[in-house]
Amino acid sequence: MRNVFIAASAATLALVAAIATVWPPVFWSLLIIGPLILRGIADMVQTRQAVRRNFPVIGHGRYLLEQIRPEINQYFVESNYDGRPFSRNDRSVVYQRAKGELDTLPFGTQRDVYAAGYEWINHSLAPVEPDHTAARVRVGGAACRQPYSASIFNVSAMSYGSLSRNAVLALNAGAKIGGFAHNTGEGGLSPYHLEPGGDLVWQIGTGYFSCRTPDGRFNLDAFAERAALPNVRMIEVKLSQGAKPGHGGILPAAKLTPEIVAIRGVVPGQDVVSPPAHTAFSTPLGLLEFLQSLREASGGKPVGFKLCIGKRHEFFGIVKAMLESGIRPDFITVDGGEGGTGAAPLEFSDSVGTPLNDGLAFAHNALVGAGLRDEIRLIASGKVNTGFQIATKIALGADMCNAARAMMFALGCIQALRCNTNQCPTGVATQDPALVHGLHVGDKSERVARFHRETVKSFFEVLGAAGFREPGELKPWFVMRRVSSGDVRSYHELYPTLEPGALLRGGVNGSLGRAWDTARPDQF
Repeated sequence: MRNVFIAASAATLALVAAIATVWPPVFWSLLIIGPLILRGIADMVQTRQAVRRNFPVIGHGRYLLEQIRPEINQYFVESNYDGRPFSRNDRSVVYQRAKGELDTLPFGTQRDVYAAGYEWINHSLAPVEPDHTAARVRVGGAACRQPYSASIFNVSAMSYGSLSRNAVLALNAGAKIGGFAHNTGEGGLSPYHLEPGGDLVWQIGTGYFSCRTPDGRFNLDAFAERAALPNVRMIEVKLSQGAKPGHGGILPAAKLTPEIVAIRGVVPGQDVVSPPAHTAFSTPLGLLEFLQSLREASGGKPVGFKLCIGKRHEFFGIVKAMLESGIRPDFITVDGGEGGTGAAPLEFSDSVGTPLNDGLAFAHNALVGAGLRDEIRLIASGKVNTGFQIATKIALGADMCNAARAMMFALGCIQALRCNTNQCPTGVATQDPALVHGLHVGDKSERVARFHRETVKSFFEVLGAAGFREPGELKPWFVMRRVSSGDVRSYHELYPTLEPGALLRGGVNGSLGRAWDTARPDQF
């Protein structure tokens, strides 16, 4: 649109000049045309709003709606992928914090507090000042030689290819500024992940991008070369993701540039669809042995795996494999079935995979029941936008949280839902150079860092209001959920916990006990 605007402006001025030679009064039209052209030029050179940079003059329509949204139908302006309206506690608060704007709200809560699903945390009449040093979490068990001090809140997995070069540069630069980690996503290590110098979690999916052989299998030598890079602080093997568990990653051919082809080592002109399952291992014991080989090849950096919880006996199989082999992952990332992605079949987005709270509570219980919880960090990933949401995940057992969607909002994503078409108007999820140009790396990296800082700050404010000095004091019985108009339950009632070592002692009843009894370390 910038080129169209420039061409249209030049043509209009030329036409006015030509007509003026025979009818001079036409010059008065410049009183209207001139300011519009100047406005468009100003739009193209400013850096704060990608829509205006990419769509001079006409892009103002979007921001006009943003200004008047409290007075119009909020559903029209802000809707979630599942059709449920976002409250201002969701997308709007991310925008406000990222931009450094006032994020307090007038007229009380924006939610229906008597509707099923409403959640809150019980506050204390003796609030305290929490220990802000607890914002760092040490990741790395006994076998890890290069443990990592991670932020309690980090950038979740998003690949270069799905995101633009400028989006990746801004995320990593923001991570550098704010001192938090940036997960590469399964698309491999690109120059744009490495250039700013921010800390990276290198995610390895079933396509083994950046560490694959020509036929698509895992290449340990290529892995070791890149894992030695100082930016790479942790290694994460992706078993599944919440947006499409049991389905390989998808990069539409429309977004496949020659550079991405070279980075990933794939065939140009075709959709890049990762296999649903890994070829480097096929059993729980094989997974742990693979993790151990990655830890050794990386020089002892923290290694772990990411999954969306599915069949519970399969996760129990991994737990039993830990007990049998003595190999422990340094961390496990639990993704929620409600997680988002740029391209996934509808059935997988809506109906496959365990939601985050249920999956996180189960994984925490599995490790507690097997006596392994203290050796492994748990990371929660999926729709974590606010300090309160961080608190709820920690109450269910997480040590730290990752966010993808919120970080995209901080970059300027407006949920145009064009991620899979290569036509993202803000330059976040596209490879079109004309649209990518609209995302200014310097401005957006500052926004990402600011959003992270303010969200962590808000988490500690919530923590202190609840009367706790450290995140570990948060327990599930302090978080409440309205189940129906007349029924309120605590997380402890909704997600019952196991006693330490309960699975090893036997006697766990119900479906959980049956899943444990049928789990095998040598078979998923």
